[in-house]
Amino acid sequence: MLPPPRARCRHKSFRHPHPSHRHRHTPTHSRITRPTRTATMEDSDVLMRDINDDGLKPMDAMGAGGEGTFTELTPTTRGQLDAWIARLTECQPLSEDDVNELCNMAKGVLQKEENVQPVHAPVTICGDVHGQFHDLMELFKIGGPCPDTNYLFMGDYVDRGYYSVETVSYLVAMKVRYPNRLTILRGNHESRQITQVYGFYDECLRKYGNANVWRAFTSLFDYFPVTALVENQIFCLHGGLSPMIESIDNIRELNRFQEVPHDGPMCDLLWSDPDDRGGWGMSPRGAGFTFGADISEQFNHTNNLSLISRAHQLVMEGFSWAHEQQVVTIFSAPNYCYRCGNQAAIMEVDENLSNSFLQYDPCPRPGEPSVSRRTPDYFL
Repeated sequence: MLPPPRARCRHKSFRHPHPSHRHRHTPTHSRITRPTRTATMEDSDVLMRDINDDGLKPMDAMGAGGEGTFTELTPTTRGQLDAWIARLTECQPLSEDDVNELCNMAKGVLQKEENVQPVHAPVTICGDVHGQFHDLMELFKIGGPCPDTNYLFMGDYVDRGYYSVETVSYLVAMKVRYPNRLTILRGNHESRQITQVYGFYDECLRKYGNANVWRAFTSLFDYFPVTALVENQIFCLHGGLSPMIESIDNIRELNRFQEVPHDGPMCDLLWSDPDDRGGWGMSPRGAGFTFGADISEQFNHTNNLSLISRAHQLVMEGFSWAHEQQVVTIFSAPNYCYRCGNQAAIMEVDENLSNSFLQYDPCPRPGEPSVSRRTPDYFL
């Protein structure tokens, strides 16, 4: 028995808040008989280097030192969060003490969430944002403000862009303020090793003069759920499938409260990619696997899913179907690395699980740093 067909896409039009920037609201394709290959810039053929200059080690299951004890919002806490969000909306970073307090609040919220976090429709699903803060603000203008609109982000909030600190601070603050309206998953860049190579660590040093904020956030990343399930039908994650995971229940049994391992099922969920070739293949990234249409079909059938939604790969139109519309890749960082020239997209899922895409271009970035740091290129 095959899984039930996906509901047909709905199409609506709207006026972009900035007439000088084009966007397209594009319906889903009726059928793709050959998966579209993506223009990939993610991630390195050399996975990670073991960097422990600060003597860092993966945290225990629930951290230490009384972290993660925040349980509910009081009027005072709501006011504090609103003030932080207002500051961050202006692209102004929080103080180090405020970041530490925010991260401890977030741990209390996130430790209650599941490895496969249930999400209700309607919801807007987003891909990588990679520290492009002004484009994140554009995303919320186009998709609608939170909490009026429910959002699910599939990871990779930091690295590459100039404003990783402000980007991840804003999303975490919104998560704590509106925990039932915003879901944030872990991407492969939400790790200690990767952030020391691709920019977040250096940005924290530059903006705060020490690594304390980097430590606070990378400790928090260990709490992020690794997958989500929209109405038991749309399976959302950052990377892809794993040969060690046949059912969603296998994911529920994982211990996610740790640094991203170099291999194994948790690593695969954050690193794997769909591929034109059938079966499992070795990933050129050096972590995770490639998986073919037969793997996607079997996983969706076994788990009664209609769609796998994932991020992790640059796609020039902002979204790309694969495996005869069993898998969709969503990428939400326009003009990635400020030079790739791609559009970004987000996917709206309505109450009937019909989906549609909003595509958008980069917005102006006031106060752009005049001197940009060099970040390593993948596959070079």
